Amino acid sequence: MSAMSASSNATIMGIRKETDSLGEVDVPSAKLWGAQTQRSLEHFSIGQDLIPREMIAAYATLKKAAANANHAGGRLDDERHRLIVQTCDEILAGQHEDMFPLHVWMTGSGTQFNMNVKPLLPTRRHAARE
Repeated sequence: MSAMSASSNATIMGIRKETDSLGEVDVPSAKLWGAQTQRSLEHFSIGQDLIPREMIAAYATLKKAAANANHAGGRLDDERHRLIVQTCDEILAGQHEDMFPLHVWMTGSGTQFNMNVKPLLPTRRHAARE
């Protein structure tokens, strides 16, 4: 079976492959998060307490402000700016809540949570799909 058909079969079956510095990891295809969030779920699902919804709103506000500043400074093109701001507004409106599954006890630095927010924001990969 070719790599292309293996990848297609995985997507059809509800799993996609994501890659990070540690290699490949299986992610449910309906989820918008990437490899680091999946790894955090697999290795740091400690307790029942999820990241507070206020933190999600705070990160969306921060990412939107960064997009606005980078756009104003000419470091972010119009299309990516529009998509990032739109996604942040959706998050602030309460959409995508099921895309933030991480537990508060994941690690001390918050890196996994930042990486959980990042894939939801449009990148070259997301912009290419539209």
